[in-house]
Amino acid sequence: MLKKIKILSTSDVHGFIYPTDYSSPDKTTPLGLLKAGSLIRRIKDQSQPDELVLAVENGDLIQGSPLTSYLADHPQSDQSFLTKITSKIGYQAGILGNHEFNFGLEFLRHAESQRNYPLLGANLHGHDRTGISDRTYQIIEEQGVKIAILGLTTAFVPNWEAPKNLGDLQFESILSTAARLLPSLRSLADVVIVAYHGGFEADLTTGQATEPVTTENEGYRLLTSIPGIDALITGHQHRKLAGHLNGVPYTQPGLHGTYVGEIELTLDQAHHVVSSTSQLLPTANEPLDPNIMPSSALEDQVQGWLSQSLGEHVGASMRIADPLTARQHGHPYLTFVNQVQMDAVDTDIAATALFNDELTGFPTKLTLRDIFNNYPYPNLAVAELVTGRELRQALEQCASFFQINCGQLQINPKFCEPKPQLFNYDLYTGINYEFDIRKPIGHRVTYLTYHEKAVTEEQQLIVAMNNYRAIGGGNYPMFASSKIQRQSQKTIPNLMIDYLKNHQPYQAQSPHNFSLKF
Repeated sequence: MLKKIKILSTSDVHGFIYPTDYSSPDKTTPLGLLKAGSLIRRIKDQSQPDELVLAVENGDLIQGSPLTSYLADHPQSDQSFLTKITSKIGYQAGILGNHEFNFGLEFLRHAESQRNYPLLGANLHGHDRTGISDRTYQIIEEQGVKIAILGLTTAFVPNWEAPKNLGDLQFESILSTAARLLPSLRSLADVVIVAYHGGFEADLTTGQATEPVTTENEGYRLLTSIPGIDALITGHQHRKLAGHLNGVPYTQPGLHGTYVGEIELTLDQAHHVVSSTSQLLPTANEPLDPNIMPSSALEDQVQGWLSQSLGEHVGASMRIADPLTARQHGHPYLTFVNQVQMDAVDTDIAATALFNDELTGFPTKLTLRDIFNNYPYPNLAVAELVTGRELRQALEQCASFFQINCGQLQINPKFCEPKPQLFNYDLYTGINYEFDIRKPIGHRVTYLTYHEKAVTEEQQLIVAMNNYRAIGGGNYPMFASSKIQRQSQKTIPNLMIDYLKNHQPYQAQSPHNFSLKF
């Protein structure tokens, strides 16, 4: 008789398959799908007769690493490479993450074409579901016990993604989807598992909101307002979480395959869940299972591609020695990204972010590796029409990134917890501006000029930025898709490559347009 169900999950692997972060050709790093998959296979192989082990791939699999950038940029390559590996691991279901759509539906269909498990998308609607989402849920029966897996994707995808990448797909709130489907699933199955590529919008202890309430993350409301869930798998936020909320076990296994989420359900003779545990299993020391190892041919091609020379730069150093200093004073690397964006969409103002504290900037001699390690997202450059008032509002949002503690400049904890949002602080080129962090949030922009003249409230300006920011992403509601004037055809990493090739040697410049008082 089946007594236990173990539910294993990976999420937000972001194309990191091998144990490397690609920072150098021969560096090994304790991460990757091969390590996570090896752990999953070992647990499955060691399972007892009265125990069922299920595995779910919870989304954001096919985008985010130099390997996936190579696959997207080389249509002749094996674009189904990743799902050939996941099929060997033995997943029972997969979920679509928001980044699955970054390269368009055609690429997504190719990427998913070799999987041997269903992709679940209960809250996706439209004819273009064909080939990317097979069904709303999966029913598995083992030893007389029926287990349902309901698959959900963050409904906020259309707020980030280019319409051409979504076709006619529509995304329903997971709350209305779950409320509609869970009663019938409870009648069809003994155990109901929800796999959700999304996270939690509130503190899991106090229930206090930790971010603006949207359809991006609805996990807290899901578990506190909709009954009938026995286990919840989450992702999207890249957090390391395992616990119980409202009696329901949940996991969120970080990113890049560094952890596998494990939920264990214990059943009584009537197939009811009587107890549960949840934990994260580290993968760093897991030996690689040869049965899931692919040929090294593609990885060798990727490493060779990344090692291609792009020339060199002269002038100011483009190495990032201290991320906080770079954000406080600006940095030649960020000025370079802004120059690329301005050149691509013909503006003389631009904004960009230092995405995280692991970015190292550029060495003197450059390769493709330096581009993709510093700019891992397939964003487009966008020219957006904004008023002087809206520009000031955006700068005030940037200024809220900082706080003063005992006379020292620090990052506002809201940009670090519950998940890092360092990518939501921008530095501008083409304007002169000043922040005074001693002043209250919302009143910190003390100086703002364009072409040596004060920016007025109704003045119209064209600003280059990435497409995520241009639609308001990152709590910038003053920006909107309706204000976009034009956008690049190439991604920003590819624009950076072209710009360097056409400006050799590149003359790096230290910015002098921004000051910060504290």
